[in-house]
Amino acid sequence: MTIINNRSRSQAVQLERNIFLGILAASLVALAMAILLPGGRTVDQAPKLPWLIQIDTTGRASVFGVTLDHSTLAQARDVFRAQGETNLFVNAAQVYTVESYFQRLFLSGLRGDMVLTLDVDPSLVSAMYERGLRISQLGSGAKKVKLTEADLGILAQARIKHITYIPAADLDPALLLERFGEPDRRIQEKTGVSHWLYPDKGLDIAINADGREVLQYIAPAYFDRILAPLLEDLEETAAGEG
Repeated sequence: MTIINNRSRSQAVQLERNIFLGILAASLVALAMAILLPGGRTVDQAPKLPWLIQIDTTGRASVFGVTLDHSTLAQARDVFRAQGETNLFVNAAQVYTVESYFQRLFLSGLRGDMVLTLDVDPSLVSAMYERGLRISQLGSGAKKVKLTEADLGILAQARIKHITYIPAADLDPALLLERFGEPDRRIQEKTGVSHWLYPDKGLDIAINADGREVLQYIAPAYFDRILAPLLEDLEETAAGEG
């Protein structure tokens, strides 16, 4: 009788040990998954974070795994693992732009919206406008044109000339300074939006106290395309005050 009790006790201890080891193993696996898969995504070997901007020897800027004035929309789709939505826009001044919008994009653990402006020959864009399937009027006065599948296929090979990134999280100035460093210049619009300018990186960070921050990336050689409208706004404000 004693032998049976000892055997039962030994089996119970062994069972408890097996349960404990099973729980420990499951916990370690869960911890490893949490580290390796933040937000359900695999960590990139080459992080694609908004402050990791590289300038090569030719002056081209790379960020989010995309090189401005070099990478195509198709290549960006492969990097982002998303297709985005591409449309043609016409503003009140009849200026055409083609943009690809990626909503709730998840890159290296950070979520945000991204707009890629494509470099397309004006005559080709004009022809695409004529072939457009549907035109929608936007509240800004601009028109949004839905393009044909054939034209969307052509645009997949268009190069990216400008990136607009809107992070989902609110980025306070202290964090921006820590990640991006002190800007070369700060300009405040009459609307209250403050622009932190980094010409050598081709970066403009628009800080809005009442909304989300907007980060614009462009090749450093073309930074005047971002700076000129801001200076124009300053001149108009000064003239109005005078």
